[in-house]
Order: sequence, then structure tokens, then C-alpha cells
Amino acid sequence: MSGRNRSNPLALAVLICLYERPMHPYEVASTLRQRHKQDSVRLNYGSLYAVVASLERRRLVTPVETGREGRLPERTVYELTAAGRAEMHEWLAELVSLPTKEYPSFEAALSFLPALPPDEAVSLLDERAARLELLLAQTDAARELVEKQRIPRLFWIEGEFRYALYRAELDYVRRLTADIRSGALEGTDWWRAVFADPERLTPVPLPGIDALADER
Repeated sequence: MSGRNRSNPLALAVLICLYERPMHPYEVASTLRQRHKQDSVRLNYGSLYAVVASLERRRLVTPVETGREGRLPERTVYELTAAGRAEMHEWLAELVSLPTKEYPSFEAALSFLPALPPDEAVSLLDERAARLELLLAQTDAARELVEKQRIPRLFWIEGEFRYALYRAELDYVRRLTADIRSGALEGTDWWRAVFADPERLTPVPLPGIDALADER
């Protein structure tokens, strides 16, 4: 019985590696790094071994042999069980087909943006835009490299998706920054009034929101 503990994408990455062939955890890590999967899945050796142990407890993987090469530490090779194969397929199908609510840190920052002075917010957003431009350039360079190596598009579509996300975020940040600067962002007048007098003792009424509360 696998349960539905599907919160760690690294566990899925391990299952998919073992779907290809039996491996020991170090080989799994090397395979993921060779394929640059650390750009999509958080990877470190300590957590990897803990993930493999968890998968073994859930009977999704099973050890098939233990050996030692020279002075290297003893290594255990694992293979996927029938339950592990089913779990891998169901989990991946779920991720591909089902949109889920995630909590990006930038979305959280935007929800609290009025706590920053407007001019500082604009400056910080400009800084973010510059960094996004750099990420876009780096991602585009990586795309050109894999194309030159004639790697089929199927094997780097996650980079393509990453580029699309950076592009969309950059466009949004630029529009938002322009709207704050021009005052086109509704609520900007209130925002500026809040920070216009740092010695103000009474709060500036929230536009619309406080009036709605009074009606209740």
C-alpha cells in the first residue's frame, strides 16, 4: 500500500529513475544532475537517501543487491516494485492533469506590497525585472545549447516552460511598475497618502474596504 504521500517531487524523480533501471541512490543523483533536473527538483544527497528510505518503507522500492567498489562506501542498488510502478504513473498523471494551488513567494510579496513605500516598491520591482531579464537570457542560452546538441525538444520542455513563466512574470512586473509610477493602479493615491506623513497618528481609511465594513 503506497498511500498518497505526494508532497516531495524528489520522490517522484527517484521512482522515474528506477523505472528506467535499478540504481543505487548515488547513481540516481548523478543521473538527475547529468540531465539538469536539479533546476526543476530540489536535490541534495542527504534528502535523497531519506527519500529512498521512505520509499522502501512504503514498499515502492526494494533493495536487490549491495556491493562495494574499491574503497568506496558500500552501496545498495534498488529497483521499482509493482506498487512503485503504479504509484509513479498515478502521481505523474495527477501532476500533469490537475492544476493545484501553489504559494509562490512573489505572490505572497505582492499581497503585502502596500506595506512598502510606493517609490521603494517601484525600485524593487525594477530590480526584479532586471534579474528576470538575466534569467531569460540564461534560459535562452541553455535552449540554444541543447538545440545545437540536437537534443529532442521532448527532453527539455521543462526549460521551455520555465522560460514562458519568466517571460510572463517580466511582462507583468513591467506593467505593474508602470501603473504604480503613473498612478493608474487603483489605490495608489491611498498608498501614497499612507507614507506621505510618517508621523500620522490616525490610519488613512482604506478605499472602499472601510466603507464596506461600515455598511455591515
